[in-house]
Amino acid sequence: MAVQTSAETPIPVGEVSRLIGSWVERLGAVWVEGQITQLSRRPGFGVVFLTLRDPAQDVSLRVTCYRGVFDRVADVIREGARVVVLGKPEWYAPRGELSLRASEIRAVGVGELLLRLDRLKRALAAEGLFAAERKRPLPFLPGCVGLVTGRASAAERDVLENARLRWPAVRFAVRNVAVQGVHAVPQVVDAVRELDADPAVDVIIVARGGGSVEDLLPFSDEALVRAVAECRTPVVSAIGHEPDTPLLDLVADVRASTPTDAAKRTVPDVGEELARVRQLRERARRVLGSLLDREERGLAAARSRPSMAHPHRMVDGRQEELAALLERSRRTLRHLLDRAAGDLEHTRARVVALSPAATLRRGYAVLQRADGAAVRAVGEVAAGERLRARVADGAFPVTVENEREAT
Repeated sequence: MAVQTSAETPIPVGEVSRLIGSWVERLGAVWVEGQITQLSRRPGFGVVFLTLRDPAQDVSLRVTCYRGVFDRVADVIREGARVVVLGKPEWYAPRGELSLRASEIRAVGVGELLLRLDRLKRALAAEGLFAAERKRPLPFLPGCVGLVTGRASAAERDVLENARLRWPAVRFAVRNVAVQGVHAVPQVVDAVRELDADPAVDVIIVARGGGSVEDLLPFSDEALVRAVAECRTPVVSAIGHEPDTPLLDLVADVRASTPTDAAKRTVPDVGEELARVRQLRERARRVLGSLLDREERGLAAARSRPSMAHPHRMVDGRQEELAALLERSRRTLRHLLDRAAGDLEHTRARVVALSPAATLRRGYAVLQRADGAAVRAVGEVAAGERLRARVADGAFPVTVENEREAT
């Protein structure tokens, strides 16, 4: 239960330490895994002191054990080793320190480490972190290369020297970190994230030389794998030698077999590129020359044709054809006009011959009543009715005397 205190009723430091100790004593024994960073075995002391650190986080815990417990694994335990400890938390009230009293220590063997890595590998693969579609291509000519490696290491020297031999103008942003031990994972993760956040960095190389399985364990850590998977900048993994395959190789965009291979994959060779440019220029020159020669031959063949060599000859020939067609059309038109004129005259003669006026000129007359209607029979007129007689050159009035004759 919480202790009731106030500014007026505080409790002493010793009481606070005693209460914390009573709470810690309620905890049972637990199995804890970590990496030994400090190991102290003083001659004549019956207690061995260790510092156990979390490989993925900046957290450590003091561990004590009787010499008899430690002597059972003393031949396989050293600083940097991964161990599993069965211990009970203890609180040392006078100094206010928390420690773990170990009753059993077990070394984590290589086989068990590989088994754990295999389980982690399958779990991360199921999440799609190793999928090929996540891989990003490297830039052809990076302006700045981020390098995460050990300080003054052979890996750093190999990457820098080989890259500058291939492209002297290449720039590097180097982050020196611990590449093994308990500090490796957090330092490498921080360096990768820092370079990924730098917009000037176009590609990141994580490089380390060869080593044992235990030495390369930081590069299979889940925290580092996820940090690389979250990077927006392409990452090249160059860890160990060709047979070494930490999980970083699987999540990285490009896996290089060695740090030297990483430099070759990241930076183009200036000599090779200049030679390639010369080859392409020569190829372009040949292609262009061949194209010009073909076009010149085609142009010469076109100019040698009669229509191009003597262009007026075609015009003259067409002019004669046009004159002949024009004369032919005129003759045809005259013939059509003459025939049409004859037909018109013949039709006119027929019309004149059949017209009433021609009949009147032959001595005939047309009698018309007052309403203009023509008299066609004797019975249509009455005695004394005035009619109008129309002849060829005019008309005059007449009077009907009787039904048989008129004057």
